[in-house]
Amino acid sequence: MACDDCTTGFAWDGKPSGTEAMLASNNTYVVGDSDKYAILVVADFFGWTMNNIRLLADHYAKTLNATVYVPDFYDGEVMHPDTLSDPERQKAFDREAWLARNSREKRWPEVKACAQALKAQYSKVAAVGYCWGGWACFQLAADPSLVDAIATAHPGLFDKNDVDSVKVPIQLIAPEDDFTFTPELKQYCFETLPKTGVQWEYVYFAGYRHGFASRGEISTEKGRAGMERARNCVVHFFEEFLH
Repeated sequence: MACDDCTTGFAWDGKPSGTEAMLASNNTYVVGDSDKYAILVVADFFGWTMNNIRLLADHYAKTLNATVYVPDFYDGEVMHPDTLSDPERQKAFDREAWLARNSREKRWPEVKACAQALKAQYSKVAAVGYCWGGWACFQLAADPSLVDAIATAHPGLFDKNDVDSVKVPIQLIAPEDDFTFTPELKQYCFETLPKTGVQWEYVYFAGYRHGFASRGEISTEKGRAGMERARNCVVHFFEEFLH
């Protein structure tokens, strides 16, 4: 399930400070130098090379004193950053074909392998996912041997079974207008997560749309405020469950 908001948005200015390396078998952006705490970032449609997601990784590395990893889960396929604002590129992009190439079934073994590699090296591991990365974080959250906590902003491609299976602390960042995180799924989270016994947090963003946390218009006061608040929510949540 995807919508126009999955492939539109705004590019952010800034120069990422990390490097590129390998995690398991995946090319990965890496930033930070902690030997105790790691964060796995699962990106949206724009993938591991997108400037926005790397800047978010930089922020998490700095504020959480963690080493942050953003793997390539799309076999090197990268959406051109101009797709964010170019109607012609957006029209030409076949979302359904992309989702078929990058289905849960196909990509889960890579996600799991990356989490296992981090768990073998670090004492605590958290994961944060945006849009497409939402399902991956939910699936990681079903296995405490893989992660210690997860956060996800405007998550996509997850279902009620994923909510039922959560076994680690979880934070949900929920915009008011979201095609993927539907009112029905939001209500199900409210009804189900309290029964799991895990610590959980739901943060509602009135007046914001799907994609605001990773592709919002930060040149405007509202857009920057939403992005920063969502980013700070992740930091505060992980401070509690990583450190």
